[in-house]
Amino acid sequence: MASNLTKFIHSLDPRTLPRVLQIQSGIYFQGSVYEMFGNECCLPTGELIKVTGFKVNKIIASICESNEDNQCSARIDLPLSFPGLCKIVADKTPYLSIEEITRKVSIGPTRLGHPCFYCNEDVKLANLTIKQGEQIMFNSVEEVNGTLTVNCGVVRDNQFHSFTLPLSQEGEFYECEDDHIYTLKEIVEWKIPKSRNRIVKFTNMLHSWDSSNPLPENFDGCLILAPIYEVQGVMKFRRDIVHILSDLDIEVIDVTDCYDISSFLQPLSMEDVFERTSKEFPMVAEVIEGPTGRQQPYNLLYPGKEIVIHKKYQAKRILASEIRSDSLKKHFLIPASYKGKFKRRPREFLTAYDLEIARSDKEQLHVVATKAFDSPHAELFSVSVGDQFLVQQCQTGEVIYQGRKKVIDVLACEQILNEAYKEVLLPMYMEGGFVEVIHDKRQYQLSELCKEFRLPFNVKVSVRDLSIEEDVLAAMPGLQLEEEITDSYLLISSAGDPADSWEIPVYRLNMSVQLLSKPVDETVSSPTRTIVEEISEEQYYMVRRFENQTLHPPPRPPKKPTTLESKPLLTVPERSGSDAPHAVKVGHFFYYISFGICLRYFTIWEHLCASPPMC
Repeated sequence: MASNLTKFIHSLDPRTLPRVLQIQSGIYFQGSVYEMFGNECCLPTGELIKVTGFKVNKIIASICESNEDNQCSARIDLPLSFPGLCKIVADKTPYLSIEEITRKVSIGPTRLGHPCFYCNEDVKLANLTIKQGEQIMFNSVEEVNGTLTVNCGVVRDNQFHSFTLPLSQEGEFYECEDDHIYTLKEIVEWKIPKSRNRIVKFTNMLHSWDSSNPLPENFDGCLILAPIYEVQGVMKFRRDIVHILSDLDIEVIDVTDCYDISSFLQPLSMEDVFERTSKEFPMVAEVIEGPTGRQQPYNLLYPGKEIVIHKKYQAKRILASEIRSDSLKKHFLIPASYKGKFKRRPREFLTAYDLEIARSDKEQLHVVATKAFDSPHAELFSVSVGDQFLVQQCQTGEVIYQGRKKVIDVLACEQILNEAYKEVLLPMYMEGGFVEVIHDKRQYQLSELCKEFRLPFNVKVSVRDLSIEEDVLAAMPGLQLEEEITDSYLLISSAGDPADSWEIPVYRLNMSVQLLSKPVDETVSSPTRTIVEEISEEQYYMVRRFENQTLHPPPRPPKKPTTLESKPLLTVPERSGSDAPHAVKVGHFFYYISFGICLRYFTIWEHLCASPPMC
């Protein structure tokens, strides 16, 4: 039976892709042309489209005049990047079976994918009875002995009890109230059920209201969110990928069972290619949809270009960020083959604990105080702005407090006087400000920096890489080399010149190819050409998330004793330069938080991570 495209996509289960659709009727007549996202897309009646994927393109929001009858005002377009945090209003329409819940609600491995429901009557299982109104958490969907079941759990007396529910379980299941706070993007990805709208209430806009905000000033009501999808697919007799918005006024019918899906173009993403076995390489492919960008080799990967994909492998990169105080900093992945040279740049430290982390056995750390600290104990040193120190080591020291000796952690340093050195002790809880004094004028290769110094490390390009046309790193006033990561790459070359090979990233390159049945000359390529890759903010957080998920965070800085209050005598004015001090005590903790929270507190994260912790 025919249905409009919006209704079909809203009810489509991504696990059943690809699907073949036939255009039945709509605003497009035979021979009409519609251009979307730079692609001309003919949609005559009877046309066949193989849908290969879909994603949310934007959100249509309506302001609720009343939560009871859900009366709505005019529609508002909201971008996925719309700033603000919101809470979910529980859906009052029940789900009539577990199968309906799994079909319409996103269930996944993260907290965002653990929805909670309750039933209006008792649910009796073999060894457990779920009481009426008891909150059930849905954790995952698994196949057991050929039968799909849902792994669930309930909390009783602070104990979590696990059990499974079959998809055939019927009843009236209602969504539980959710006290969590989400970004609009998280709502879109996890919290809008199929074939249903979602009502949300914004709790914080994160940014002050301005005339560009589509919502009324001081808005604190509810919104009904309806997603508009971008449908990706291929047509029967075309060799490109088309993009169609789901709100186009056309009717379609699913004819997947009537057609051979393999007769359509078979576009593969870079992830699809990477999942092939190593024995299948090398392979010849034609670019169907190429990446954007003027940088080589991206400008050479245009639609219709034939390439050879030689192999897949893992390669190391240095993750680096531009040193600046605002949130507009750029991020880069630098290959080991980069031939530019670097000079060191001073680092800034905000606590004595940071000095202890940064010190090295190869080189004594020399710092200048930029903030005063008045010690509450005679045994510990009071710091003045301009004092210079050579950092020695961490140790314990005794102080007299209320007539009793107390042992605390201290940092042993040598204060540099005019012609002498004085041994002093700084408390590890000291909140001060120090800037590094660089005596080293040497120029380093990237491999030397990674070998001789502990990351993160501040540098500036002193000699650009002359082997590349435009060295983007040379234009940066300063870079922080944060850590070494391992990422997935494909080695490719032009089919006409297989010896000239390039590395391309698998997970950050939006490109589709069609494999060709052509022989491959396994030519031994010349040295692989690599590029300095500039990555987006979201890609940066993804890289850090996956790289650090198996690592343990550094120990927290020691807490300042509540009875040992410091009294700063003098502070220097806050600097506006790229190394201006910022509160970073909790930076050690936020350094390893999950990606979802990173995105949620994007503005806060940027402020805290202006000077990432030493690890």
